[in-house]
Amino acid sequence: MQARIQAILFDLDGVITDTAEYHYLAWQRLADEEGLPFNRERNELLRGVSRRASLEIILDGRVLDEATLQAWMARKNGYYQDLLQQVSPDDLLPGVAALLDEIEAAGLQAAIVSASKNALTALDRLGITRRFAVIIAGPEDDAPSGYRRPKPCPDLFLLAAQRLNLPPAACLVVEDAASGIEGARAAGMTAVGIGPSERLATADLVVFDLAGVGLARLLAAATWHVNEAAFNAASPHHMETALTTGNGYLSTRGALEEGFPGDRQATLIHGLWDDAPIVFTELANAFDWTALELRIDGASFRLDQGEVSAYARRLDLRRGRVERRLYWRAPGGTPVELTFTRVASLADPHVLVLRVTVTALEGAAEIRLRPWLNGHVENEGLLHWQELEQGNAGDAVCLTSITRHTGKRLAMAMTVTAGVNGKELAGAYADCPGAPGWDVTTRLPAGATLTLDKLVSVYTSRDTDDPVGAAERKVGEMKRMGFDAIEHSNESAWRKFWQAADVLIEGDDDAQLAVRHALYQLRIAASATDDRVSIGAKSLSGFGYRGHAFWDTEIFVLPFFTYVQPTIARNLLMYRRRTIDGARRKAAANGFAGAQFAWESAETGDEVTPRWVPGPQGEELIRIWCGDIELHITADIAYAIRQYWKVTGDDQFMMEAGVAIVLEGALFWESRAEPDTPQPGCYSISDVIGPDEYHEHVDNNAYTNATAAWQLRFAADCLAWLTRNAPAQANALRLRLDLTDGRLARWADIADNLLILQDPESGLIEQFAGFFNLAEVDWPAVQDRTESMQVILGIDGANEHQVLKQPDVLMLMALLPDEFSHSELQVNWAYYNPRTDHSYGSSLGPAMMARVACLMGQPEVAYEHFMRAARADIFNVRGNAGDGMHIASSGGLWQALVFGFAGLRQDGDGITTSPQLPSRWRRLAFKVRIHDQWHEVDIRRSA
Repeated sequence: MQARIQAILFDLDGVITDTAEYHYLAWQRLADEEGLPFNRERNELLRGVSRRASLEIILDGRVLDEATLQAWMARKNGYYQDLLQQVSPDDLLPGVAALLDEIEAAGLQAAIVSASKNALTALDRLGITRRFAVIIAGPEDDAPSGYRRPKPCPDLFLLAAQRLNLPPAACLVVEDAASGIEGARAAGMTAVGIGPSERLATADLVVFDLAGVGLARLLAAATWHVNEAAFNAASPHHMETALTTGNGYLSTRGALEEGFPGDRQATLIHGLWDDAPIVFTELANAFDWTALELRIDGASFRLDQGEVSAYARRLDLRRGRVERRLYWRAPGGTPVELTFTRVASLADPHVLVLRVTVTALEGAAEIRLRPWLNGHVENEGLLHWQELEQGNAGDAVCLTSITRHTGKRLAMAMTVTAGVNGKELAGAYADCPGAPGWDVTTRLPAGATLTLDKLVSVYTSRDTDDPVGAAERKVGEMKRMGFDAIEHSNESAWRKFWQAADVLIEGDDDAQLAVRHALYQLRIAASATDDRVSIGAKSLSGFGYRGHAFWDTEIFVLPFFTYVQPTIARNLLMYRRRTIDGARRKAAANGFAGAQFAWESAETGDEVTPRWVPGPQGEELIRIWCGDIELHITADIAYAIRQYWKVTGDDQFMMEAGVAIVLEGALFWESRAEPDTPQPGCYSISDVIGPDEYHEHVDNNAYTNATAAWQLRFAADCLAWLTRNAPAQANALRLRLDLTDGRLARWADIADNLLILQDPESGLIEQFAGFFNLAEVDWPAVQDRTESMQVILGIDGANEHQVLKQPDVLMLMALLPDEFSHSELQVNWAYYNPRTDHSYGSSLGPAMMARVACLMGQPEVAYEHFMRAARADIFNVRGNAGDGMHIASSGGLWQALVFGFAGLRQDGDGITTSPQLPSRWRRLAFKVRIHDQWHEVDIRRSA
């Protein structure tokens, strides 16, 4: 999957040495001799350009016969070679020698990729030829097809990678020319530019020169890319998840445009719910907007057919786009270079674009491209769409339908532009039932490039009463803008996001990449404008959990938005206010008062947790009790409200929504708590599941009871605050909810006397009544396991052992650190940490454990847990990333960094930190927003 950088590829002129001046002097001499206008400004156009192309630029349209062209190029080259005799080792540019030493010491390879045929002469004069494993000195006529073209084509870089026996993603390029940067990016390599940022804007990193620029800084430039170095035909689903594109309105999994057997193609849109009668509610898979059919000389392009080489696909996190390039040859056919660029615009959530290029590498090729909208989609065998309607208005193609049970309308409109080397190509409407498209056909000459832009807009009836009209109008606007302008606006939106949200880690590229991928996934999961939706446990990146929202949102995901993008955090909390009727219905159905929030929630807030699911082998049905007795989510929502209010100071939200949510949840806890018969004066909450879902039907779960007590106290505080600041509103709530003084006193009594089973001497808290009596696990006997302890022991067996899916007590201490002493934390850590299934238990656990380990003053232990969370999706260490992102783990990573390693605490309107960096990290930097003021945190390890 993710290829580490193993080689640094250098341009020569302007990077290793400044022979560019000699090139200029040689061209200037030729121009003077032939009476051609030429100056230093015009010389800038020759950077990274081949000798022939340079001469053509100087000629500026003047036509010469081939013999004269060859003679003039030879004269210029002779002048240049004469000047090269002046070069010596002293002409190495600053920083080059030191960087080459670092590369060698790190066990990496170095290569030269130059457009100059004289590169070897210059390297010999500099005395550094031996330091490069591969030297590419201009295009080679005998190189394989697809490896001969000059920059800005990727050929020379790909040839170097081939000779280094490395995938393109394992190579980093250092260039000073825009054409070189373009070629490096086209090859799927990380690109570092030397020179002014205006000239090298598309580089992943721009530096003035190499002086003082160490290898670590260059390698860090690769932490903006999630790479697929080779297509894994046996198991493509992990990368479909990792390469998801989205914008907070929708997300599209990284399935291939042309399709692949067994893929899990999905575009999931917030709020597009449909019911499967009796069974469940889920997000309906929207039409596939990426669908594309490509035929080359009559052969269908597919990765399971023909010959594939120089394959590279990557998610550019900085720019929010997925890029793919490869060479493909059908059996007995003409080789072609193919590129795909996919964008779901962050600037406009209804805008989706796909650019495809086809270049004939050897001979001419007959090309047929059909971009289409695929309405024949399903949710893992379940169909959600009624009869499909389609048509075209001019060059706009439209497809629409409504969901079978909820009656939500989806409309997509598409338009296409195409051309060969800038010359426009016409197309024709293809009226295929349920899959309308646009046919573009041409005979592509050798060396020519066909560029096709597929522009798609999507609306639903949640957005407008006329989604078809809205989609058609938007796609018309998109055509007037064009692909480049759309992509530019998307890049600008992502730039703004990263300026606020990026977390910098120096010294650990794996951690840096994983964190940026997590932040990217968090952003594309969250609507910036819609407060009717939440974030599902698998975000919008897969069918896992069917789009349902859990406690994951409030406890793990929402803190990032609260501290960085509070408008989104407010929307997520308003979703709970808008769906509180469902929570009221659930409480009433269970015989309780107030609002009992659903364990799994969809559109209405009603409980949608499936009661039965097939077992691991499908041989039996397993009863799922979470929707019945996992109660703590009600307190989790209150906790998130308290955190949001404290961080933002958003009193208006509390008056509009927050106070009411907290109070109605408190009513639920009041009715759910029961007097404890064995201990008069105490209260119990029986028959529950805590965050540790290995144990069902337990009494007095520490996490549940403690957070319930916390909410009862917070509810009383909220009502007192509202009474002071909005007495009329407070009185209205008192009347509606019957909040008498006697009831408030009962809340206080329950909060003070709700059982927490803690040993008064040691401070050890029993996770639930009877936990200490359960059997111990023989951990050495299962140390090499590849499955969860629940799978190994069975559901009943896990319930009977002291093994945790995640440690409830430690999670409680992380959320409410001020309520526990350090000694209490230590004794509970010592007991519960070794009894937790860290590797295959809950994906939510490792990031939270990292945070707790930092509270313990153990940054190295925290780092182990942190990286366990970091590798969950991008490296697929659990083997289940194909179902969708573990989005709670993504949010947990941010919390581990900010609250754990940085030790950030809010202090009024400001912050304090108590940093503990793991030994390999040199720096940790980020921003947070407190009461509308940005605070920058920059922690550096002292020398």
